[in-house]
Amino acid sequence: MNRGEQISAAKRKRIIRENLRSYSMLLPNLILFLAFSVYPVIWTLRFVFYRYGGYGASVPKFVGLDNLVRVFRDDIYWKAVKNTFVYAGAKILFIIPTAFFLALLLNQKRKGNGLLQSIIFMPTIMSSAVMGLVFYLLFNVYNGQINRYLMDWNIISQPINWLGKQHAMKTLVITAVWGGVGNYMVYFIAGLQQISQDALESARIDGANKLQTLWYVTVPMLGPILKIILMLSITAAFSDMNSVMVLTEGGPTNATMVMALYGYQFFFPISAGTAITPQYGYGAAVSTVSALIAGLITVGYLTLSKKLDDIY
Repeated sequence: MNRGEQISAAKRKRIIRENLRSYSMLLPNLILFLAFSVYPVIWTLRFVFYRYGGYGASVPKFVGLDNLVRVFRDDIYWKAVKNTFVYAGAKILFIIPTAFFLALLLNQKRKGNGLLQSIIFMPTIMSSAVMGLVFYLLFNVYNGQINRYLMDWNIISQPINWLGKQHAMKTLVITAVWGGVGNYMVYFIAGLQQISQDALESARIDGANKLQTLWYVTVPMLGPILKIILMLSITAAFSDMNSVMVLTEGGPTNATMVMALYGYQFFFPISAGTAITPQYGYGAAVSTVSALIAGLITVGYLTLSKKLDDIY
């Protein structure tokens, strides 16, 4: 073996050792990913084709496509799909502009802005169950603080049933915006701080006022971070169920039932849900169809954003 071949062999051995070291560090995460992400998905997909009431309740019985057929005939499920789109659309419509407005205000170098950023961000690290309980107490029809303040200020003459059929979805959207706006605000602030001051200064020299600079310079330069924020907000809105479960349990009369909660209740029945006993097979079918719907929305958004990038 000549010297060149020896160097090449030594280089290959060094690369193999480095790769083994890297893969050995990734192995624990890979094992956890397979155990807690891949395996549950496979388990769920398997039970789509079975009728099963849970451990000790019955023996899994193969039923073919019966569970999927039942999903497409389930009026309550499709009402939950409609509610999910309404909830997601309203949440995104309010949370993105609010987060952007707060980021513009708090990105300035002023005394106390850091404290205000921390206060607004704090709800994002709060348990969604605790947050739902807090808003349940605030919006309670008889002794809630919201009704009390509105009546003290003579805005209303009698208590409003915020968790009733007419206002329940609005209450859920308010809760979701309060709980998530701080997270998106931080993303916007990070994007604003990456914008070149030279570009802003050039716009001012060219005679652009503050509003024109914001619309024609700041917003376009926030495009990459805005795409990320929209993607996160879409996926979060379609998978959100904890605050719904705590505040309304999908009621009244399924007026606030969402896809994620409807599938969940067939695995872990809730008091106001339609499932009385666990139905793992049907719950797996509901969850699978819901995941496909959310996946199609995600793919559609990514495709649209890519086409817009190609155009502009």
